Amino acid sequence: MKNILAYNLFESLNKREDVYKIENEIYISETGQIDSNGLSYPLKTKYTVCCICIKGELTGKIDLKEYHIKAPGMAISLPGQILEHGTSSADFLGILIYMSESFTKNFNLLMGHSIAISIMDRPYVKLTDKQLEAMLAYCDMAKSVMLTKDNPHKLATITHLTIAYFYGIGYFLHQVDDVESKSNDKIITDRFLHEVRQHFKKERRVEFYAEKLQLSPNYLSHKVKDVTNKTAGQWIDEYIALEAKALLKSTNMTIQQIADELNFPSQSFFGKFFKRVVGISPKYYK
Repeated sequence: MKNILAYNLFESLNKREDVYKIENEIYISETGQIDSNGLSYPLKTKYTVCCICIKGELTGKIDLKEYHIKAPGMAISLPGQILEHGTSSADFLGILIYMSESFTKNFNLLMGHSIAISIMDRPYVKLTDKQLEAMLAYCDMAKSVMLTKDNPHKLATITHLTIAYFYGIGYFLHQVDDVESKSNDKIITDRFLHEVRQHFKKERRVEFYAEKLQLSPNYLSHKVKDVTNKTAGQWIDEYIALEAKALLKSTNMTIQQIADELNFPSQSFFGKFFKRVVGISPKYYK
C-alpha cells in the first residue's frame, strides 16, 4: 500500500534487543503482552503477522473478522489486511512473527495463492499440542539461524524453513475445511464475504454480489442476516468504512484521494457515507 505513515513497526523492532531478526525481512519475538501502540485504530499493514498463542487468550479483528485465540492457537494476517487489536489476558504468552512483503513474495505467499486464500478465510486456527510443538520447533530453528554469524546463506535458509512452515499450515487448513461440516447458509455467507473482500472498493450493490453467487438479492441478504445478524448491505458498508478508517489513520492520503480510491463520485458523497456508518465526519476521524 502506498503512503504508509503512522506506525513503522520494523523501525521499532530493529531497536529492540530481545527480538530475533534479519532486519527488514523477518522478526521473531516472544512476548507476554501485545504492544497496542499503533493498533488503537484499524491499521492496514504491509507485512505478514503470525501470532502463536502459547498460554492465555487474545482477542482482536482481522478484516472485520473477530478472533478469540485460546492457547494453543494461532492467528495470521497477510499484507493488505486490516488489524484491530482487542485484549490479552494477564497470563498471555505468545510468539509474534513479522515478515516483510519482500520476504514472503520469495515463496509466493501473496493474495491469490491458495494458501493465502485459506488463511484469509480462516485467520485463526486451534492447534493441537503436537502442532504447537511444530510451530515452536520452527521458531527455535529460525532463531538459531538468525544468531549465526558470518553466514552468507542466512536469509535463504530462513526462507526455506518458512516455506515448509507455511505449506504445513496450508495443508492443515485444508484438512480443517474438509472435516468441518458447514450449513448451506454458512457456505453462502462465507462466499459472499469472500467476494466482498475482493470487490468492495468498486462494487457497493448487493445485486452485484447476488449475481456473482447466482442468487436473488433478497435471498442472499436474508441468508447472510440469518448467519451474522447483519444484512448483506451492512457488511458491504462495514468493509468500505473499515478501509476508509485505515486509510485516514495510516496514510497521508487526502479525503478526496480516499474518496477516489473507494470509488465515490465525490468527496461530499464519501463524507455523507462515512458519517452515516461511522457516526462522525472523515475530517474529525482523521
